Amino acid sequence: MVFVKRMPGDTDDAIIRKFVRKVIDAGIIPEAKRRQFYLKPSLAKKLKQEEARRNKRKIV
Repeated sequence: MVFVKRMPGDTDDAIIRKFVRKVIDAGIIPEAKRRQFYLKPSLAKKLKQEEARRNKRKIV
C-alpha cells in the first residue's frame, strides 16, 4: 500500500505528484491491468514462452 506523508510547506499538487510517483514505482498500475481479466494458466504459460523467445532474439 502506498502512503504519502504531508510535510510542512507541501502543496496539494506536490502531494499528488509524490503519490503518483510512488504508485508508478510500486508497479501498481501494471499489476491492476494484468489482473483485470482472468488468464488461464495454459495461456499464461504460452505467453511467457513467447516473451522469452522474443527476448532471446533481442539478446543475440
